[in-house]
Amino acid sequence: MSFTITVRQGPARLATKLPELTKSAFRSSAPIRAFHQTSTKQSSSFFTSRTATTSSILRSTKRNVFQQARSYQYQAGAAPADASSLSRRLLTGGAIFGGTLIAMNIMFNRETREDGGMPAFERSYLNQTFMHTGLGIGIIGLTARQMVQSGFVYRMMVTNPWVVAIGGLALSFGTMIGTRMIEPDNYIPKYALWTAFNATQAAFIAPLIAFAPGALIARAGLYTVAMMGSISFVGATAKQEKYLYIGGPLLAGAAIVAVSGLAPLVIPATAVRTLAFTENIWLYGGLAVFGGFTLYDVQKVLHHARLAERGIIKQDPVNESISLELDFLNIFIRMVQILMMQQNRRK
Repeated sequence: MSFTITVRQGPARLATKLPELTKSAFRSSAPIRAFHQTSTKQSSSFFTSRTATTSSILRSTKRNVFQQARSYQYQAGAAPADASSLSRRLLTGGAIFGGTLIAMNIMFNRETREDGGMPAFERSYLNQTFMHTGLGIGIIGLTARQMVQSGFVYRMMVTNPWVVAIGGLALSFGTMIGTRMIEPDNYIPKYALWTAFNATQAAFIAPLIAFAPGALIARAGLYTVAMMGSISFVGATAKQEKYLYIGGPLLAGAAIVAVSGLAPLVIPATAVRTLAFTENIWLYGGLAVFGGFTLYDVQKVLHHARLAERGIIKQDPVNESISLELDFLNIFIRMVQILMMQQNRRK
């Protein structure tokens, strides 16, 4: 505005104001410099022909169109990279599934079923159990994501960690025991407590989901599904009650894994080798133990299906799914930690 008023007052006043205008132009910010440059171009265009103005507009328009075309081609070329990464992850998960399946069959499944295959009632009961397991894991994942988005995880982390840990364990055990004690005919209280149990498990894994990258979480979930799927196939096709005897050794292994997880609270930080050894027991020993629990739980489901067929017990796929959910969560947490360690070593 000041420049326009100066032009109207005459050339003499303009000559006296030019040094001030030059200094103000250099001292001003980028948008003000652009304004003065635009004003200068507009004032000079008063003495130029319309052809020059039109040609400059056409050149700027062509430049903008060319830049938009380049950006569009760049964005369009980024899609195949995402598709290739997704296909690579799927192939990796399939390779893990196939390799684990072949290894488990060679090592543990030499004696298959002798009754001509899985009967219809066992297959139906196993399918119901896996359906409830998938539903429970879905509830845990959605609840954990909602806890992260609502800020509940951060409020929980700033409170006393011992209160959160002890209270979470109490709620987890309480809801699990209450779900198991309710008869399967009482649908509403049983499913309500089962949903509450899944919510407590979501509170345990929500901090892990909050700080781990989304791609790493997806890879860990894919690897966990591949591992559990292959082990479940072996347990379903193996000889009846072949692996039910490993329940006792697995409990002993779970106790060792739990103690190794609590080792950093007792062992001083200077004992680096001891802490590294206990961490390996927690991670890789935990994978082996809960993989064995998956094998045991699948055969236990089939054993309970035979008992339910005889009328000895009632069919209760909700109770059966709780054990498989805990197996999934323990394997998933260790998969996430292993992948994060590998990512940090690459950096």
